[in-house]
Amino acid sequence: MENKTKEQFFEEFNSGLHRIGRIMLILAVILLVAVPFVIGAINGVSPDWGGFIAGFANVGIVYIPVAIVEFLVYSPMLGVGGSYLSFLTGNVTNMKIPCAMNARDIAKTEVGTPENEIVSTISVATSAIVTTLVIVAGVVLLVPLQPVLASPVLQPAFDNVVPALFGALALKYFSKSPKIALIPLAIMCLLCIFVPSMITQTSILMIPSGGLALAIGFFLFKKGKL
Repeated sequence: MENKTKEQFFEEFNSGLHRIGRIMLILAVILLVAVPFVIGAINGVSPDWGGFIAGFANVGIVYIPVAIVEFLVYSPMLGVGGSYLSFLTGNVTNMKIPCAMNARDIAKTEVGTPENEIVSTISVATSAIVTTLVIVAGVVLLVPLQPVLASPVLQPAFDNVVPALFGALALKYFSKSPKIALIPLAIMCLLCIFVPSMITQTSILMIPSGGLALAIGFFLFKKGKL
């Protein structure tokens, strides 16, 4: 009876998150799209729809598949509440995912469990609040700190914040399954070395590298080596 009550509560909790999340995402899209149209209406101008479609096609051909892949990959990791918050507030790859993964490890919860949903939602919400406060502080202190931020000595550190963050997180997970991680990691490293332009296409590279890791894991499982 206790498990049934827990499951019912979890379903009601997720239903509420879906309802609120959908409303907020719809409102966010409307507000984002409305801004240029309102500005155009005030100034009595309208978009060049031919140029708009051409520009959207050039951008969409890259970002639409990326958005689909990120949704399919990140949603199971973030849970319902974490997913809505992450995709609404942004910085999914370099902020929300590391925060949720680290919180899950600290709380020792498993993906797909009610406990992980709660931990993920709280961690992503905390990350969003902290990010907002840091941005506010950055805006206020931007002028006084400009000489420090523009220092060429610190520039390499700013350029490598995300690689350092994910390198530290990746090492922890790679060390747990080196047989699965070694080949995809080596291939992706060589690809980025010989084709430097692929460094900025990490979302697209998740598809082949993730598929290869799954295939290796399945092969090792069948051979009884996992």
